[in-house]
Amino acid sequence: MKSKHILVTKNLTLAQQKQLSDSGVGVKMYNAISIKPLPFESSNFVDSAIVTSQNTARILCNSRITIKQVFCVGSKTEKILVENGYHVVKKTENGKELADYIAKNYKTTSFVFFCGKKRRDEIPKTLSERAINFKEISLYNTELNIQKFNQNFDGILFFSPSAIQSYIAQNSLTKTIAFCIGNTTANEARKHTSNVVVAPKATVESTIATLISFFRS
Repeated sequence: MKSKHILVTKNLTLAQQKQLSDSGVGVKMYNAISIKPLPFESSNFVDSAIVTSQNTARILCNSRITIKQVFCVGSKTEKILVENGYHVVKKTENGKELADYIAKNYKTTSFVFFCGKKRRDEIPKTLSERAINFKEISLYNTELNIQKFNQNFDGILFFSPSAIQSYIAQNSLTKTIAFCIGNTTANEARKHTSNVVVAPKATVESTIATLISFFRS
């Protein structure tokens, strides 16, 4: 493992860094993307909200918006919301699963879909097709921090499709293995390489553990 060189496309917490350093790999970190909050208008009270990312959750928690019930994607997103006093009714692992659940169980409910400007289409497409009433509000924009690397990496940790787009702008994935936090990120990676490994759980820690296990086997 000590001869392996790993690139991480976001700055990790100290505990996450230790998880990697304890395995003996050489690690280089950089933020492949930046999150820029956007001005937005919303009622101070929202009955039912859809939240699909940690970034959205953090911005909402810093706002003055009261939300009666939240439907969200991801355990980390749920944790942020719950710790800040929001009532999470349903958590799923991906947007399509959440949209299908809402369309089946909340046919007459009106929603506010809080999201990033570059959000994926699964939720609005499914809700529109199933005639679920919703309003979309963009809370932030994702900007690519494009950087050229003059070395090859044995593995690269990716945590979003945007991070892959940022890396690919000046680099190639042909001589490395892309370790991805979930299927949405993995699908973006597969546009550029067949060497893709997906973490069993959509968390940073699980993605790191997947990389470590892969190179130990």
